[in-house]
Amino acid sequence: MFKITSKRELAPRITEMRVHAPRVAASARPGQFVIVRVDEEGERIPLTICDYDAEQGWVTIVTQTVGVSSAKINALEVGDSFVDFAGPLGRPSDLLDLPEEELKRTKVLFVAGGVGTAPVYPQAKWLCEHGVRPDVIIGARTKELFTYVDEMSRVADVYLATDDGSAGFHGLVTALIEDLIERRGHRYDRCVVIGPMIMMKFAAQTTRRLELPTVVSLNALMVDGTGMCGACRVSVGGETRFTCVDGPEFDAHQVDFDEAMRRQNMYRDNPKTDPSRHKCECGVH
Repeated sequence: MFKITSKRELAPRITEMRVHAPRVAASARPGQFVIVRVDEEGERIPLTICDYDAEQGWVTIVTQTVGVSSAKINALEVGDSFVDFAGPLGRPSDLLDLPEEELKRTKVLFVAGGVGTAPVYPQAKWLCEHGVRPDVIIGARTKELFTYVDEMSRVADVYLATDDGSAGFHGLVTALIEDLIERRGHRYDRCVVIGPMIMMKFAAQTTRRLELPTVVSLNALMVDGTGMCGACRVSVGGETRFTCVDGPEFDAHQVDFDEAMRRQNMYRDNPKTDPSRHKCECGVH
């Protein structure tokens, strides 16, 4: 059993939990995820690892309530436990593979939409710990939906964007990307985008035009997390890849987003299927 040691509401319907999982914490790396079950009858839910501490043995997850299973997770309280907390799964961020000198010369832009901010945080934190302070765009419909702004500001230079203009830049994250690069003169070597599938699609189109290498962390539907079921398959550069074992990060300019969104939408109208069955709960907010 994996006990919940802390819980807090980050925004309406968005909850952060710290879970005692020493073996997962000891092996976790930025960009990976876990699969959890609330009880023996529960559905297997993939969730991004948002933070971890190997010495203290805890892992942080963030869940947005979008269906039955995610609601069951967010109904848990401190002292309750998950029956399963499997991981870490997936491939870590490829930033971790860069030689130290190259890493220090690399200027990274992260773009986080909705609860995509949570999985961006461990990557930005890791970069800061290695002497690199990235830029991070955080986008939301309105300021009340922002998460991890204070935490992110300690490890990165943060730029806020809201659809309604209630905080920061008034407009979509794609417009802020253009503003930073084309009007403010910022230079980046690579971009990492995490958020709703539609946002990642248009962010990828924007960075392709700007000739900025970009990766996205896909939130494809998953079942087993080992590549056996094939539920999370996506097309990348014309080839079939599996998000759970080949990803979750892929070259944004090679991903077939339209196909990926069609596969996600197949489950929306099925009352027996919870649309929260995806990696970071950031694709259906």
